[in-house]
Amino acid sequence: MAQYKIQRAKGVEGSTVYTYVAPGHNECVPTRLHDPADVDGGKMIQGLTYFIPGGGCDYGANPLESIYYILEGQMTLKTEDGETVLNAGDSFHCCGGCPKSVTNNGTTVTKMLVTLLPPQA
Repeated sequence: MAQYKIQRAKGVEGSTVYTYVAPGHNECVPTRLHDPADVDGGKMIQGLTYFIPGGGCDYGANPLESIYYILEGQMTLKTEDGETVLNAGDSFHCCGGCPKSVTNNGTTVTKMLVTLLPPQA
């Protein structure tokens, strides 16, 4: 494995960005920027998800520690503590196993940077 990896934008020569289907997600295009195998000792996943208005993810938990950063647009975040709106520049962190959902209740596409940390063995 390499110590570094530069990821070129999707569609640019040398890019390995790919889209995938994320369980429980709707009306969005999730893209994977970096997988755990990208660099030596890498233990995180990073992606960029585009949510169209009305798009989001179902309320539920997954085992991954998560950080969401809103690049553009807004998302309504629902947790056990209630709902809040995240706007561009806002971020949200939660532990693995914490139930949550996000929904784009805005009128434009929301771009969200997603960083995930799988459970460590």
